[in-house]
Amino acid sequence: MINPEEVIPMIAKEDSPGKKDMFISQLKAKYQDLYDAVQPIPYIRDRLYCVNRVFVECGIEYLVAKDRIGGQGTWEKLSSYHNILDDDRVKSTRRIIEGEPGYGKSTILNSVLTVWCNKIQLSCLKDIDVLILLRLRQLGGVTSVYRAIKQFLLPKDSKLTESDIADIISECSSVLVILDGYDEYPNQDVHVDSDVNSIIMRNMFQQFEVILTTRPSYLPKKYPAMTKRLKLTGFDDNARDQYINKAVVGDDVTAAEKIKQRLKENPVLGDLCQVPLFFVMFAHMSHESEQFEKFNSVTSFFRYMISCFHSHMKNKMEDENVKKYDLFETDHRKLDKLAFAGLIRKDQQIVWSKHYMCARLGQDFYDQYVRTGILVEEEVLDISDDPNLITCEHIKYKTEVRFYHKLFCEWYAAHNLSECASRYDVTFDPWEESEKSDGSYSVSDKEDESKYRNNTESQTDQYLKHLDPFDLQYVYRFTCGLSRVAADKIIRYLKTREDAKQFAILCILEKSGKVEDVLNDEDLCSDEVEINDDDTLLLQRSTIQLLEIALANEVSGYSNAYDYIRYSCIGGITGERWRHLTLPPPFPEPEK
Repeated sequence: MINPEEVIPMIAKEDSPGKKDMFISQLKAKYQDLYDAVQPIPYIRDRLYCVNRVFVECGIEYLVAKDRIGGQGTWEKLSSYHNILDDDRVKSTRRIIEGEPGYGKSTILNSVLTVWCNKIQLSCLKDIDVLILLRLRQLGGVTSVYRAIKQFLLPKDSKLTESDIADIISECSSVLVILDGYDEYPNQDVHVDSDVNSIIMRNMFQQFEVILTTRPSYLPKKYPAMTKRLKLTGFDDNARDQYINKAVVGDDVTAAEKIKQRLKENPVLGDLCQVPLFFVMFAHMSHESEQFEKFNSVTSFFRYMISCFHSHMKNKMEDENVKKYDLFETDHRKLDKLAFAGLIRKDQQIVWSKHYMCARLGQDFYDQYVRTGILVEEEVLDISDDPNLITCEHIKYKTEVRFYHKLFCEWYAAHNLSECASRYDVTFDPWEESEKSDGSYSVSDKEDESKYRNNTESQTDQYLKHLDPFDLQYVYRFTCGLSRVAADKIIRYLKTREDAKQFAILCILEKSGKVEDVLNDEDLCSDEVEINDDDTLLLQRSTIQLLEIALANEVSGYSNAYDYIRYSCIGGITGERWRHLTLPPPFPEPEK
């Protein structure tokens, strides 16, 4: 007979609650590194802030379902992003937050991390057990969400296994999963049975809250009908004032008024400064630089901003290196071609391997642009399916490189476009540098390449057809600001598109910075102006720019119409809505 007292007790397996506490603690440590390292001015890397010190809410709207078959859904204002999880109007376990580049998607997520990590009781996150935030651009080839969590959110020496993570999450009563940047997800068009796609389609984590962020033009091709869509609309005047006082000048009323006055002196930046990323840079640079100049185009402002990146780094370099630095600052043609080739692809490429970038640009050039902050390195998983490798060699890390922001990619791509569109006697091949980082082509690239080379249209029109102005508006605007010859071709092309005629106005302003050039264009200024609530945001803004010019030139009958449109309709600043509005020609031809 066995004596129970003589039985050697088994070593108890670590209990699940202990593992859960460890898991949450490690997640919070990772998230703190993110929300404590916000850089309002990206080229000043030693100036980091907690997101709470600089975060100001931008406008947010939600899509109201169609009221009839074949009808259009309408966008209505949501008071705050804090209401996303508990507002009945957007109640669902699946939500998509849309926002153009620079509209603050990542900043809002950093604020969400702060709220969850610090257990703020009045927030809608107070009952969330676990929050998972995954940057989708890092998940190329990663099919398991548990592997992604293990590799990107937990420390490398974490004792938790993928199996532990799965067990912990399955036992949680409330989980929020945030999938950030679907527009940058490498596997979005790849037919791969991945957890990300299963989560989006509600075939996994059905009971959990899921938020997906993306650019408006990169929605998933399929998502459940119960998915609620929201979009960020940028900074209005109140948000700009709040940011100036909170993050730039504090209680200094005089300094705040000085920044506002500088924005008024640069009216062409009004639309640009609705984009939080640009306004933040504008506010800090105008406050810190006594030599801050008046800009007559978006191009001139961006050129100044890029020069700030370089000059800040140049001041830190020894004298013997300055000459080479100046050369790299002005001669960036290889980077221009690489950026343009990435954007012109059917599936835009805005991330490259470090090895590929160094080989194309040269090591010295690459190092300099990483130091300035224009290029950013990021560590991602590199998973191999080679059966000849041992288990530990299947998963490695590699360094990928992207621009600080997609708008920087558009800036350098515009340099290449302006040079090519300015040439009359040189055949331009947009696929010249469009190979993938491993040197291969995809089937869709080959098909597009064949269509292009067998086409007899004008060279300019051919490659402009591969650049959607509603997705890449700043490539167009920057190009027009960089080259008058290229601008003439682009403006002529835009006038042939019914959906882009008003956008041509912004390009004319970029070309010369003179309102008179717009006034002299009878093609654009002698027709009736129509605005519809289902027009693209770019088309609405282009129309507003036209009305602003008409208003500034004291064209009768436009003051009330302009105020009505600007403050009641565009961007959902108030709840008032409209369907269609037709106005007389802003600059009618004089009677003969």
